Amino acid sequence: MKYAFIQRQRSRWPVSVMCEVLGVSPGGYHQHFTRKAQGSERSRLSDDALQVHIRAIHAESKGSYGWPRVWKELLARGIRVGKDRVRKLMQQHGIKARAKWRFKATTNSRHDLPVAPNLLERRFNVATPD
Repeated sequence: MKYAFIQRQRSRWPVSVMCEVLGVSPGGYHQHFTRKAQGSERSRLSDDALQVHIRAIHAESKGSYGWPRVWKELLARGIRVGKDRVRKLMQQHGIKARAKWRFKATTNSRHDLPVAPNLLERRFNVATPD
């Protein structure tokens, strides 16, 4: 309420005089207008809108990005959001990073196929070179 009066009277009196009369600190006055100016930019993105961005990033990465990479990509795109919020939204909607392939042994030693003959037969001592 006090700040509204100051705003109307801005051009007539110095800020220090108006703040002194109304019992408001000059720092509080300047903070009020700074916050008011940033309020339009800093509006919080709704969960649904954020979810669209998260799904788009996840799809672009072909499902390989988890919440840390998605969060960093959101910041890189200029969307200010907390990492815990991204993590919780991804968890609620079942968005996960694709797991890496595990090593699968493909050797099958138990088979009835013919085995190549052992030509060396463990004779490592040589009589002459070459």
